[in-house]
Amino acid sequence: MEIRRKKFQGVLNILSFNRHFYVFGICFILIIIVSHIVLEWSNILYWLIIIAFLYGLIMPLIVSAYIYDFSGYYNFHWLKHCKTNNLNTKKIININAGFDETSFIIKNKFPKSELKVFDFYNAKKHTEQAIIRARKVSLVYPNTKQIKSNLIPLKDKSIDIIFLLSAVHEIRLHEEKVLFLKECLRICKPDGKLIMVEHLRDFPNFLAFSVGFTHFFSKKVWKKAFKSAGFSSFSETKFTPFMSIFNIRP
Repeated sequence: MEIRRKKFQGVLNILSFNRHFYVFGICFILIIIVSHIVLEWSNILYWLIIIAFLYGLIMPLIVSAYIYDFSGYYNFHWLKHCKTNNLNTKKIININAGFDETSFIIKNKFPKSELKVFDFYNAKKHTEQAIIRARKVSLVYPNTKQIKSNLIPLKDKSIDIIFLLSAVHEIRLHEEKVLFLKECLRICKPDGKLIMVEHLRDFPNFLAFSVGFTHFFSKKVWKKAFKSAGFSSFSETKFTPFMSIFNIRP
């Protein structure tokens, strides 16, 4: 099955899933405009606040359009950095947090491989409005299984590639991340690998998402989590200044 994305679907997703932030931001700007007219306070302060809020509303949309609509992220050309071998790849899993835009694409990239899809979303733990809304419109790959983050129902050392694409940051607690990654290590073949793509809590993402960059984790945090889980090899490749591809081996 081929999934064709609509033009600017990445931007539309951001607007749809985070519309509460945009409603709040627009309302706040309107309040500032009215208060400036009524109270006649400093023009400099007024424009600084207006520009800051407009930047916070518009810049995430521009960056999201760049990453998700124009960079080729969904073409998976970035896989060349991970040195995958389609002939030797027999079993693949793709694990998401309730929003899946990649499983059908992965299957097209690895047509002869067996693909299983898991969803670790937990309504009690993962309470952000964006992911709740995303789940309502997400494509569901056939036979996708709901799992707990600390238990992946597969045999030890049975998987060639584990994909974690913009998903694991939804696990907010470090201890839970480590338990989840230990399960990934358990099921990964000795010569297999884990491929994770994430935004980082770094300066480029601060410029892109302002305070929203705190939703992500730093490279240092991820390195600590993988080391704690028992992985031995950890490398990073940048895909755009805002996304990192992590190639992790047991």
